[in-house]
Amino acid sequence: MSDGDFSDLTAVVVNCTLKPSPTLSHTQGLLDNAIAILRAQGVTVDVIRAVDHVIAPGVYPDMREDVPGGNQERDDWPALAPRILAADILILGTPIWLGDKSSVATRVIERLYGLSGDLNDRGQYLCYGRTAGVVVTGNEDGVKHVAMNVLYSLQHLGYTIPPNADAGWIGPVGPGPSYLDEGSGGPESDFTRRNTAFMTWNLLHTARWLRDGGGFPEGGNSRREWDAGARFDHPNPEYRA
Repeated sequence: MSDGDFSDLTAVVVNCTLKPSPTLSHTQGLLDNAIAILRAQGVTVDVIRAVDHVIAPGVYPDMREDVPGGNQERDDWPALAPRILAADILILGTPIWLGDKSSVATRVIERLYGLSGDLNDRGQYLCYGRTAGVVVTGNEDGVKHVAMNVLYSLQHLGYTIPPNADAGWIGPVGPGPSYLDEGSGGPESDFTRRNTAFMTWNLLHTARWLRDGGGFPEGGNSRREWDAGARFDHPNPEYRA
């Protein structure tokens, strides 16, 4: 399949706004531009507004059952996680609060981290073979700080991060207009439009390569083989001079 055909790819967009549906979300407004590009290329896009679901705090796959002494009556994460892991592309969107990502974004990443003990059929960590980016909105400083935090977290979990994998918009350092407010200038910002387009297309290219390659290349990165004694040419500390 050529690099120009993305119609077999899938994406999941997780909006970590603090506002439940159907409240207007400025983060969703910016995410919608990336979604439009993906869908124009035939990509199937699943959209999740995380705050609409009960995502229990913790780092276990199911906080109702996996925690000794746990008393969570409801946890929607076991139903959400397969939707996220089924996608070639993950875009996580978050507003800025107090200069950082939202508490909802933190919880989503923590629950993804709770899956880090699971492995794929190559013995690699479960998120290998997928690519991810981040979209940030707000009316206070912190876009780059949030992007660094989120992208570091996602690559640590195994996602492949392409070049220019972040896009964002902030109004005048707060309080000020939000992205979709009339006259904010957000939707017209060439800087934000360019970064959103570059991020989305780089995610498409990376997902294409990963899908065509059958996942992230194996070799020296199998947790299963490491646990079985393989050391992948790492020097033995007992024989160092």
